[in-house]
Amino acid sequence: MNNRRKPYTAGQIMRSLISDNSLLLMALSRFGISLGFGDKTVGEVCAEQQVDTATFLSIANFISGLPYSCDNISLETLMSYLKKAHSFFLDFQLPMIRRKLLEVLDCSDVDSLGFLILRLYDDYAAEVRNHMEVENDHIFPYVESLLEGNADQNFAIESYARGHTHIAPKLKELKDIIVRYYPEKDIDLLNSALFDIITCEQDLHSHCQVEDMIFIPAVAELEAKVRMEMNDSEDTSATDPVDGPESGGENADGGNSSDEEKLKSLSEREKEIICHIAKGLTNKEIAQKLYLSVHTVATHRRNIGNKLQIHSPAGLTIFAIVNGLLPIAEIPRL
Repeated sequence: MNNRRKPYTAGQIMRSLISDNSLLLMALSRFGISLGFGDKTVGEVCAEQQVDTATFLSIANFISGLPYSCDNISLETLMSYLKKAHSFFLDFQLPMIRRKLLEVLDCSDVDSLGFLILRLYDDYAAEVRNHMEVENDHIFPYVESLLEGNADQNFAIESYARGHTHIAPKLKELKDIIVRYYPEKDIDLLNSALFDIITCEQDLHSHCQVEDMIFIPAVAELEAKVRMEMNDSEDTSATDPVDGPESGGENADGGNSSDEEKLKSLSEREKEIICHIAKGLTNKEIAQKLYLSVHTVATHRRNIGNKLQIHSPAGLTIFAIVNGLLPIAEIPRL
């Protein structure tokens, strides 16, 4: 797309946007916008279907490679869009591709190329699910808490952003393997599966970019605003000295350390305890499992909190997931 083109506006006919870029049909679906809107404008369609216009335009322009603005977007609307995208990938697109691969691949022998390709695809699909479940089960609830005016001082969206990896490249690798190595006589069926893989790869890439370029910056802005309001409120009611060692004045800078530095500061025992906390175990349960006293576990938790500047179980859970200490599958749903 040519960035010299003018961005879409609320006064344009919605149909004209779809004619300009048919990929926006996917965006309409994820915003919950039904078709049949005739010659109505973008603003009229969004108003009638209760979709925030600024958020829709931000996504539509971004997907189309046009200048976009994150000003005045609705995080509620954006999260709904992302959640519906997750449902599309996990419940429809990825299972559909697998069905097509089963039709075209010879998986009769566990040592066959077809079986290995299918296993590679299944591993990839599991990785996508884990990636999206972290967002569904941990990041989105964190943002919902921000929208209610509450900020967990032990977690920042920046921590998640640093570990936010794109999940599309491995799908491209799978496509390349099939093209390069798999000899299939039914070329039409194989090409149909490959076309779906290519489309899914592009869609996933765009989805991750929306998260990186629109969602995460918007969350960071809200996070800063909420924390400033909370700090102002604490300043007016605080009775303890602000610069005291227990106030968090100096120690709060620990949040600026990279996750890599924080990981290096942890002992293996502390990492083990973080994993048990993420699994939902109490101090007593952790003590029993590791043959420690409850007092020793409590001491470890205080040391972990001081090193990471993370004290809540939710914050430690997200830290464990983002930094690969524990797979999402081992963490109970919130």
